[in-house]
Amino acid sequence: MNIKYFWSREFLAKSWFLWLLLICNGLGTIYGYIWYGAQLQYTAEFRPWWQLPFVPDSPTASLFFCLALILLLYPPKRMAGILLQPLIQALAVVTSIKYGIWACVMIFAGAAQGNELVWQDWMLVASHSAMAIEVLLYVRLFHLQSPALIAAITYTLLNDMIDYSFMVFPWLPSVLNDDLIAVEVFTFSLTLFSGALAWWAMRAAGRAPRDMITGR
Repeated sequence: MNIKYFWSREFLAKSWFLWLLLICNGLGTIYGYIWYGAQLQYTAEFRPWWQLPFVPDSPTASLFFCLALILLLYPPKRMAGILLQPLIQALAVVTSIKYGIWACVMIFAGAAQGNELVWQDWMLVASHSAMAIEVLLYVRLFHLQSPALIAAITYTLLNDMIDYSFMVFPWLPSVLNDDLIAVEVFTFSLTLFSGALAWWAMRAAGRAPRDMITGR
């Protein structure tokens, strides 16, 4: 069997593989919210409540991807679901690319300034790299549309603005605290790059047929 088969549209659309990805990403999402537990608690105690949803960036991106997978397994039949599907999938693509890359860059930027890499860092590098790769593979099966993509980019830019205006961005390695302006510029730029990459992937892949999912 040609190794290319394992990232072909036919293989990626198999229901058992979608379920496997959903379970893995679901567990990763739960772990991600636990990882943000201390920052969520701090924000709840010292910040307005409305800032809480903007704290856990990576697990929320992973949550969007989980919802996108569910919509592939169970295509919506009602109008509300059909209209919502492209937005959820666009959010999954833009945020997963953005935070998948962002986390890896921050980890290695901290290491370049003397922060010691431990096994958890390598685990985060692997999992966040997978976030970016898997959504790019699944663009071919998603029902992305330009308006939904614009909305997803706008949401992610809003998240960036709140993160750095109200200081609820993900806690950084301590050695990067004096590089906050550079981190902020990189973060906003990465959102635009992720949106552009998602748009390119959408244009390159075209739309996938709704009846593709198979258990075979």
